[in-house]
Amino acid sequence: KENIVSKGYLLPTPIQDKSIPHVLKGEDVVGLATTGTGKTAAFLVPLIDKVIKMRALGRDERVLVMIPTRELAIQIEQEFWGFAKRLGINAVVCVGGASIDPQIRVLRKNPAFVIGTPGRLKDLMERRELNLSKFSTVVLDEADRMLDMGFIDDMRFIMSKMQAERHTLFFSATMGKDIERLVHDFLKNPMVINVKTRDTAETIDQDVIRVPRAQKFERLVELLKSPGFDKTLVFGRTKHGVERLAKDLSREGIRAESIHGDKTHGKRQKALGLFKQNHASVLVATDVAARGLDISGVSHVINFDLPATYEDYTHRIGRTGRAGKTGVALTFIDG
Repeated sequence: KENIVSKGYLLPTPIQDKSIPHVLKGEDVVGLATTGTGKTAAFLVPLIDKVIKMRALGRDERVLVMIPTRELAIQIEQEFWGFAKRLGINAVVCVGGASIDPQIRVLRKNPAFVIGTPGRLKDLMERRELNLSKFSTVVLDEADRMLDMGFIDDMRFIMSKMQAERHTLFFSATMGKDIERLVHDFLKNPMVINVKTRDTAETIDQDVIRVPRAQKFERLVELLKSPGFDKTLVFGRTKHGVERLAKDLSREGIRAESIHGDKTHGKRQKALGLFKQNHASVLVATDVAARGLDISGVSHVINFDLPATYEDYTHRIGRTGRAGKTGVALTFIDG
């Protein structure tokens, strides 16, 4: 409780308010919530509580948190350490793009929380460094994105190795047919909690900018040099395009960093850190790299390239207008 208060939490968000009591009761939960609604705390707080209580009974409770991207894994780990301070509970992040040996070393100490992406988790299982028969609690976060990224077979393989009698928490921004099938296969009589009142927050002012393709870059530079564009996230379609755009912006005197799948884990974290700490005013990103990013104070999101799907659009613009603050989302359209 002290840790929750020290993190500045006073009132629970709707997803926290509605799901925590069910998680505490050990019920399976399906949470339909967009990113930025506080869902990380909605599962971490009651599950840390569960681990403490099980330990008091002499039982070794272990929790698996499966997520689609490295960045989301690291964010969840940071949130975890805030809630778990001085409680003697350990966690490890198991993701690709980072050296596997340090992850194995921590895994061998049997941490209570294992936070990982499906590919790396499967790799560790095949190396016999991760034995999921000891895990009776699992969180599938941003499950829709894991499906989009082609992790379905890995997810099924991983879940098949867990205890049959388990506690499953499932979070997704959307509820399509594939997601319904997963819920049916993985969960038992789940409580469905829907806190999505609309797909995009009312705190985001959305607009389009019609600009001929040849003038897109000039228009972007003009915008980024305007007053108020203090912390801007720019979305591009391809890894190569994002990298080139960040370099071109830097040449125009704009402090820009890039984040995409071809960058090493270390370089992605460095770019993210510079943007979070305001040493860079612009972060150029691909959809996959920016999924689930929680960066406070993003003033603007600019869709330099159009998103492929409506879901990608809502996820992109959801990086601004968070925690009650207002934000602006601008989308470039050929014209």
